Amino acid sequence: MAVTEEILVNVTPQETRVAVIEQGVTQEVHVERASARGLVGDIIMGRVIRVLPGMQSAFVDIGGGRAAFLHVTDIWGGRQNGEAAVPIEKLIAEGQNLMVQVVKDPIGTKGARLSTQISIAGRLLVYLPQESHIGISQRIEDEGERAHLRVKLQQQLPPDEKGGYIIRTMAETASDRELKSDIDYLRRLWGGIRDKAGAAAPLTPLYQDLNLSLRVLRDFVHDETMRILVDSRETYQRMLDFGQDYTPNVAERVEHYRGERPLFDLYGVEDEIEKALARRVELKSGGYLVIDQTEALTTIDVNTGGFVGGRSFDDTIFKTNLEAAQVIARQLRLRNIGGIIIVDFIDMDSEEHRNAVLNEFRKALARDRTRMTVNGFTQLGLVEMTRKRTRESLAHVLCEPCPVCEGRSRLKTPQTVCYAILRDLLREARQFNAREFRILASQPVIDMFLDEESQSLAMLSDFIGKPVSLQVETAYHQEQFDIILM
Repeated sequence: MAVTEEILVNVTPQETRVAVIEQGVTQEVHVERASARGLVGDIIMGRVIRVLPGMQSAFVDIGGGRAAFLHVTDIWGGRQNGEAAVPIEKLIAEGQNLMVQVVKDPIGTKGARLSTQISIAGRLLVYLPQESHIGISQRIEDEGERAHLRVKLQQQLPPDEKGGYIIRTMAETASDRELKSDIDYLRRLWGGIRDKAGAAAPLTPLYQDLNLSLRVLRDFVHDETMRILVDSRETYQRMLDFGQDYTPNVAERVEHYRGERPLFDLYGVEDEIEKALARRVELKSGGYLVIDQTEALTTIDVNTGGFVGGRSFDDTIFKTNLEAAQVIARQLRLRNIGGIIIVDFIDMDSEEHRNAVLNEFRKALARDRTRMTVNGFTQLGLVEMTRKRTRESLAHVLCEPCPVCEGRSRLKTPQTVCYAILRDLLREARQFNAREFRILASQPVIDMFLDEESQSLAMLSDFIGKPVSLQVETAYHQEQFDIILM
């Protein structure tokens, strides 16, 4: 069955949200906020603030709070066969102005990652003004097609062209006219950037990548995209104007949604976003996934749960793992999880079953636009993979660490808090000669003192020779308490 795809664009003054829907199911959600727009693709006149020869890297000021990071292998002319060819201290110096491009947004505590190797994305091509070779997307695997595309592009290049290009997968079905128009657009863009850079002061933005709604037309749309529904008249008009100038074959698929019901509600996207923020994901078979994101990596654990179908237990495990492979691929796209990912499928004894699950997993991941590598099962039965991370995950954009548990995903029990209070009470009694001590705490903790731990409290009160009173503070969370000296 052919895959049919719709793209929904929901716009408010504060944020733009995009959902990619395949066969009626939400596959991807992208959020861009006016107050915190991503920097990936932006070109800036930075200033080198520190060079670290020991790490072969530098910190560069590009404006904003944190200094950005530049490694020697990301400096044009500083790399040969993937290795550093020239030491960084011979390439750049502190205080130097440097044209840089953001290749990774700041994530967590890390600053943005930079490169001086400029690349500007068009719809069909990526322009590399400092290079001279023609590269082709790895997704185009047929050697004949690759050779044909290389010749086709060379025929459209102007005689004075000195830059290089990468041919994107979109170019497979493009006409000569479309290729020519992409080349003209990218060369014009680079000319403007170069002119601006000539007189630019440090920290001046030279080029800002397209906003999310326009990136939809450039990066998201392909042959299987039936239509793009936009719920804002202004954004619809802007997308239409951009599309007619730049992506005419796509512009006709842009439609203005005028319905009464909110667009994301109509397609069930709001529910999918809520589910994508949960740690546990239910499988139709009765099994479930547990997804844990940390700074270093993401772990995904597959469990059979209540699923007991199938002829045998091995059969049950195999069917759960096959379903999980499909769901994990979708969750990675939906949550925009990047970096190192470890998948713990349920242990399978059969080599045939393991291979079938791995093949299913690779097949399900093939629709993802993001570059990734998948290794086979390790000796411990885990599947290790990486997915390129350029922007924050959905959870990082929409959520923040819980102020109560501080990201532990656990709360101290009322009993644990009671014992902490008793220890503090003893400490206070030794330091201060109060008439009475009053404990302010949450309802569950006070209930514990009135019931199971009433004897412990009475014994301590007797030991310090002072009365202790209790007071419920409804605004306090379970771990919060105060001891007042009366």
